[in-house]
Amino acid sequence: MKIEELEVELKNKKLHSLYLLYGEETFLLETSLKKIKTNFGELVKGINYILVDETNVQNIISDIETPAFGYEKKLIIIKNSNLFKKSKKITTSKGEELEVKIANYIEENIETIQQSVVLVFIEDTVEKNKLLEVIEKNGIVCNFETLKPIQISKRLKAICNAYKVNITDANLQLLIENCGTNMQDLINEIRKLIEYAGEGGTIDNSAIENVAIKQIDAIIFDLTDNLGKKDIKKAMDVLDGLIYNKEPLQKILITLYNHFKKLYIVKLAEKYNKDLAESMSLKPNQMFLITKYKKQAEYFEDIELRKIIQELIDLDSDYKIGKIDLNIRTKVYFM
Repeated sequence: MKIEELEVELKNKKLHSLYLLYGEETFLLETSLKKIKTNFGELVKGINYILVDETNVQNIISDIETPAFGYEKKLIIIKNSNLFKKSKKITTSKGEELEVKIANYIEENIETIQQSVVLVFIEDTVEKNKLLEVIEKNGIVCNFETLKPIQISKRLKAICNAYKVNITDANLQLLIENCGTNMQDLINEIRKLIEYAGEGGTIDNSAIENVAIKQIDAIIFDLTDNLGKKDIKKAMDVLDGLIYNKEPLQKILITLYNHFKKLYIVKLAEKYNKDLAESMSLKPNQMFLITKYKKQAEYFEDIELRKIIQELIDLDSDYKIGKIDLNIRTKVYFM
């Protein structure tokens, strides 16, 4: 089931007896889990509300079978159980694979479970196994994969519309480029911008640049732009801003190293006619970065990028062996 379909069902207060929710988009996953709890109704921990993790996962079947005294149903949430990871097989005291035992139990008792339990598995990642197949057959499986920019923009636009605040698609894209694709971060930023603009107002380019907090990756893009244009003063201003905001110098250098490494990869990929997204290991929600990386790569020759990467490696190495003061050397490097 797609995220949007699950959200519609939960909004309409439709509740199934068996769920597996997993994926990288933890904000939307946790939001859906909260709606499941709300739709379920009153929760009394230990009675009709049971929490299970890898430490007590062996108790799942007994938790299902124990009556929810005074309540019609019981909500059992199983988080990060390792039941869906082949590399972390869990066995019972009798030597059975716990995942298989639970899968067989659910399959054999699905009608009873549907009448008395709402069972929700929450995982970071899952691998194909019998338990997954049983849940797919008898319940709801939803992969909360990271959203693409167009999906994120649609959600942020809906929030703005709800507060009667205007924002263009171009400025939504700018917000994503500056603040990343994490929904929790973006919703925090869009709420600030909505309050800043006010009802009937507009979130413009200036508001995003001055109010929203840029991620370090976006700031590094700015710094690299200035270096590429040989505007050392502006590059230093950007670096000073990072240091003023207490970004650790090591983190700055690592981010710079990774950034210039990607620019070098762009050069090589274009030279040998390779796929850029694959070469840079970009996720589906990061495809908008390809144009930005390509544009910045044009500022530098291959040999320059190799030199910069090596200098950053040397800088890190010299710091680790106590040969330099990183605060002084970093500024000298950019001057």
